Amino acid sequence: MMAQYQRAKKEQPDALLFFRMGDFYELFGEDAVTASRELGITLTSRDKGTHALPMAGVPVKAHEAYLMRLVRKGFKVAICEQMEDPRTAKGIVDRAIVRVVTAGTITEEEALDARANNFLAALHVHGAKAGLAWVDVSTGRFLVSEVPAREVEGELARIGPAEVLCATTLVERAPQVSESLDRMQGLCRSEREEWRFERTTALRALARHFKVQTVEGFGLEEDSLAVQAAGALIEYLEETQRSACEHVRRIEKVETADFLVLDRATRSCLELVVTQREGRTEGTLLEALDATLTPMGGRLLRAWLLAPLRQPEAILHRQRGVAEFFEGPFLREDVRELLRSVLDIERLVAKVSTGRANARDLVGLANSLAVVPQLRAKLEHVYSKVLGQLLARLDPLDDVAERIQRTLVEAPPLSLKDGGLVRPGFSAELDELVQIAGDGKSWMARFQADEIARTGMAGLKVGFNSVFGYYLEVPRGQVERVPETYIRKQTVKNAERYITPELKEFEGKVLKAEERSRDLEYQIFSELRDEVARHVGRILDTADALATVDVLSALAQRAVENRYVAPVLDNGELLAIEDGRHPVIERLGGTASFVPNDSTLDRDGRRVTILTGPNMAGKSTYIRQTALIVLLAQVGSFVPARKAKIGVVDRIFTRVGAADDISRNASTFMVEMIEVANILNNASARSLVVLDEVGRGTSTFDGLALAWAIVEHIHEKIGCRTLFATHYHQLTELASRLSGVCNKSVAVREYQNEIVFLHKIVDGGTDRSYGIHVARLAGVPPQLLDRARSILRDLEADNEDLVPRISSHARGATKASGQLSLFAAPPSHVEEELRRLDPDALTPLQALVELQRLRALLDN
Repeated sequence: MMAQYQRAKKEQPDALLFFRMGDFYELFGEDAVTASRELGITLTSRDKGTHALPMAGVPVKAHEAYLMRLVRKGFKVAICEQMEDPRTAKGIVDRAIVRVVTAGTITEEEALDARANNFLAALHVHGAKAGLAWVDVSTGRFLVSEVPAREVEGELARIGPAEVLCATTLVERAPQVSESLDRMQGLCRSEREEWRFERTTALRALARHFKVQTVEGFGLEEDSLAVQAAGALIEYLEETQRSACEHVRRIEKVETADFLVLDRATRSCLELVVTQREGRTEGTLLEALDATLTPMGGRLLRAWLLAPLRQPEAILHRQRGVAEFFEGPFLREDVRELLRSVLDIERLVAKVSTGRANARDLVGLANSLAVVPQLRAKLEHVYSKVLGQLLARLDPLDDVAERIQRTLVEAPPLSLKDGGLVRPGFSAELDELVQIAGDGKSWMARFQADEIARTGMAGLKVGFNSVFGYYLEVPRGQVERVPETYIRKQTVKNAERYITPELKEFEGKVLKAEERSRDLEYQIFSELRDEVARHVGRILDTADALATVDVLSALAQRAVENRYVAPVLDNGELLAIEDGRHPVIERLGGTASFVPNDSTLDRDGRRVTILTGPNMAGKSTYIRQTALIVLLAQVGSFVPARKAKIGVVDRIFTRVGAADDISRNASTFMVEMIEVANILNNASARSLVVLDEVGRGTSTFDGLALAWAIVEHIHEKIGCRTLFATHYHQLTELASRLSGVCNKSVAVREYQNEIVFLHKIVDGGTDRSYGIHVARLAGVPPQLLDRARSILRDLEADNEDLVPRISSHARGATKASGQLSLFAAPPSHVEEELRRLDPDALTPLQALVELQRLRALLDN
């Protein structure tokens, strides 16, 4: 047996090996020591003395909980099962590894978030490009894309895989990408040999799994990096799952040009699916918007929020489906009522495909599929193109549902080996065996009554255990009455146990019938599961359609509840929102308490909005709200506003708040500047940029200088629509200098030395931040506030000429002051001439002539 163990361990040396021995999974050697330490289970030894082998075990019936704990800690676990019945095995029971469980391949429901995907990703980098492939083994969804290598970290952050496969040579080939993987929290990194990512190996793996001769049918080029990543991923699935994974049946190619790009900082700042501080769903856009009724719909909504659309036609296609549900309350309510009884079909099918589904899973699947014909009837008269397409994709699947319901009982037990699965009447042979076993119980009752009457032993009773089978138990006080035909088998406390030839003869018939009936039931179930697995493609297509119907109706439900409107979308450059509201804050506090605001950005005089005003007045809320409304519109949702017209954007960039990044040895200000640099280097004229308090992480003059220069750069070089919230009220001067800059501020009412924040955005800038007032609200001591007011008056007096000096310099004026300029002056003609000279190519005489010429230019 230990030779078996050694062979299995050699097959998966980097995994903890769960080795099946009866009712336990045993671990040996270092695996046992590790499991004992990580799980807190008892560590024993198989042998004593000098050759003692550490051993630890977990019960088979409870192994999933232990398995999940190990996988969450980053361990890989190999399951080595008994492949034959120990009762019938000749010699040592045959064993084999049936599955390898990792962070990205776990399918146990208890370990998964029902409303989020659990992706396994593969990455292949070559030069400046990278191929990505990712799959959710629990649902079968398989996607690929190609991105610039510098965008790998952002793309992986969007996908959110639990595990990523990469070549062992990644650290040498692409050290920056390798470092970015190490920085990603909660990501398990699994390195594979380089040859597994080679083109030939990848194509062979894909052709084998998808049973195709070429991957071009999936819209992929055979020499693409995405294909190489996908092939390595499929091979890893084959190695870990040890099954065909028929539910992974197609590859979806993600074209990045079709989607609005959101980098990691933007997703974090806007708190789309998790909050910045706690990393929770509560308080996010996802929570505010999620009215889906199925786990599949919940996962799809999450995916839509992380990858909004970019093309107006595709956005409007979705929006029309939302609109039909919005305008048809009876349709919406009827459809949503039906969806309430739909289980997670995708994950049920995955269990069927991998041979892990039990009878309850199949019954749940059949009950969910039974909803489809009813749903089709409700959608029969829809007019929107998107709902019509979904109706066509909803396969009734009557044959599959009926086959399951005809075979299995309505409430089967969890165990597949103890009987009670199959409906009476399905199998005549099974019915006969069940009757024999059932008659055995009544026969035993009659036999016990007859023996009591015959022997006079009132305490006699018939019992059963797995060692002796059926027996007669006689109280010790009545043993003298036991007939000679009784054969004693066991002595227990206060009683003796006997058997008789008649009892053993009937026992053979009953036990044989019970055993045969259990085996036959399991055979019938296995055949049913295999038959259902042959319809995986049909079922998954229907599940995908159901999920989309769920999301569209959920978006309509939220639109009705929260008074959202359908935005107008086009390829123009106008962003006009009337009475816009923050969807998350409104959801938490109610629509009555939220102050709506307008927002307008265009390519003319309102390209960049400088937003000033006091802290706590709502500047950050306002600019986030605008970004979220644009994002919702491009998801296909209605938006929280009275009216909205949005020229679609290609990217949303945000720079809101900052936190030290200890893992990268980066200060708050460094993180801020890295994110600003990313925006300035990647934003296009069609992007939306949202900046909040840029420059506050450094000195006042440094921060003001950077903020001023950033606004100028965005206005002159990029030309994108921008909201720039700042406490540097000096920036309002830019509106008089730059044609596309306008000023807005948060209205404040002053009354009897009190400040009231109105949370209303108005035209024009402000020159006051009310920071001391906010400090008073926070409970800062009064004497300290008085001192602060005195210092503030002095500082304001000293810097009255600051804005005129910046403005004068920006117009090219020279400075008489001995102070260093805030901005570098534009190069003069003399400087340009000087830079053209090559001193090494000039003779001394030529150098003298050039010097005289430059002096003359300077004098003129």
